[in-house]
This record gives sequence, structure tokens and C-alpha cells, in this order.
Amino acid sequence: MKSGIFIVFEGIDGCGKTTQKDLLADFLSQKGYPVETTREPGGTLLGELIRELVLNPKYQEMFPLAETLLYLTDRAQHVGQKIIPALKAGRIVISERYTDSTLAYQGFGRGLDQAMLNQLNNLVTQGLKPHLTILLDIPPEIARIRLVSRKPGLQLDRLEQEKLVFYRRVREGYLALAQKRPDSYVVLDARQPPIITHQIIRQLVEERILVNI
Repeated sequence: MKSGIFIVFEGIDGCGKTTQKDLLADFLSQKGYPVETTREPGGTLLGELIRELVLNPKYQEMFPLAETLLYLTDRAQHVGQKIIPALKAGRIVISERYTDSTLAYQGFGRGLDQAMLNQLNNLVTQGLKPHLTILLDIPPEIARIRLVSRKPGLQLDRLEQEKLVFYRRVREGYLALAQKRPDSYVVLDARQPPIITHQIIRQLVEERILVNI
């Protein structure tokens, strides 16, 4: 590969992004492709520190704009330190969350101005856009059950504790974003068993991405 490929998994908390990211990475690695997996917030040392801060339940009073700027700081570091160098090295980068998380969560969820968020996203990403975004769509009620079941006896993080009405707005936001970009966006039903979803993603990536490498 002369230049890398950038694939992003999006969706509300509990939709299965980590599982599908890891399954796809394993599949591509077994086929001999150089793969880099990452996540937001996180992916870098600074990013992981920001992740601990923004997801800490004790900061429930965090203002939406302050929250947004923390996520954007994480993204600026993530893109500059990790994603762009990996793409220049010809790797397939698979990220759990990217710019649309800000538009869905802070825009549709928190009610911040979409135009402002688009402008800020463009600034911190240096205009870098994914080749493919895979939205794992799931009703918030089912996602909440998954979150609670995978953390028995443990406290949910600050975002996971949000009310279902918040997650309904976020989900609607994601679906609206997907409608605007049908060429680079795919919506999958994440209620299916993970292996079924993975098989669909494998075929999708083979048909849309690997044939052009």
C-alpha cells in the first residue's frame, strides 16, 4: 500500500465498537495487511489522561463546552501523533470514534452548534476524513442492558450514566449524519450476534476498501 486507509467505528456506548474493531483488525492482520488500532478519547499518552478525566463520574458538573474542548484536545493529539503518521506509513488505521462522536454527543446530545463543531473538528483533524465510517446502530435501551451486564458490580462511567433520553438524541444524530454521507457511511444493526455483524463488516471492507489497495 502506498498510502494508508482510515476506518472508523461509531455508535452509542454499548453498541459493540471495541469488539468489532478488534475482530476487523485480526481479520486484516491475518490477510497480511499492516493494521493500527486506536480509540478516542485515548490512543496517545495525553489522550488516555484526558479519557480518565472526561469519563470520571465525579465530574458530573462538567459544562458541555468544556467537555467538547477536552475531546477536541484529545483528537488534535491523536491525529497528529498517531493517525497521520500511521497513514503515511501505509497502515490501515481502525479507530473507535472520531469526529462524528463530537457531532452526535456534543451536538445532538448536548445541543451545541453543529456549524461550530464542524469548524473545530476540521481544525484539530487538519481536514483528515475517514475512508469509511461504520455506524453500529442499536436502541439505547438494549445498549444500556449490555453496559450493565458487562460491568457487574462496577460503576458506569460519566457518559454511560446519562439518561436514555440523551442517548436517543445521540442515536438520532448519528443516523442523521449517516444520511448525509451515504458514500462513506454504512449503518449496521448492532442487535445481531457480534459474529454476524463481523461477517457483514468483513464483506463490506473487502468490497469497498481492499479491492482498491
